[in-house]
Amino acid sequence: MKKIICLLALTFFINSCEKDDICTDETTPRLIIEFYDITNPSVLKNVTSLKVIGIGQTDALGTFSSVSKIELPLQLDADTTQYSLVLNSSSSTLLNEDILAFNYVRNTVYVSRACGYKTVFELNNPNGISLTDATTPDGLWMQNVVVQTNSITTENETHVKVFF
Repeated sequence: MKKIICLLALTFFINSCEKDDICTDETTPRLIIEFYDITNPSVLKNVTSLKVIGIGQTDALGTFSSVSKIELPLQLDADTTQYSLVLNSSSSTLLNEDILAFNYVRNTVYVSRACGYKTVFELNNPNGISLTDATTPDGLWMQNVVVQTNSITTENETHVKVFF
């Protein structure tokens, strides 16, 4: 009888343990931008001292150098996100600021119990992205901006190509 009680207690103990809830799935994706050479559009081009600042935010997202790809988060509580991208930000004479505005629709998608929900984005067609010069005109350093895919559901692909 003691063996049966011990076996039942052990069975209840093992069944009461829960599976670890560790999220291994991708969460809300960031917008992926790749930079290309305008004279040779198939060749990636590294940016120099590219400072990225979210419009309406006080802190810069960072300064990128010697990279041809950046990842930008889109706002979860608005349908528009604007960024100031300042090329050659470390130089007072060569710096050039352009503004990129992203217009999109947000959709909340259930991922799993461990991950919860994530937001995916769909850039508006045809005006998903608008490019403008800074308030102090200095000429656009981004000569062409091309949307590769309107759906931003993963970080495994390029969403926007910028040619300069």
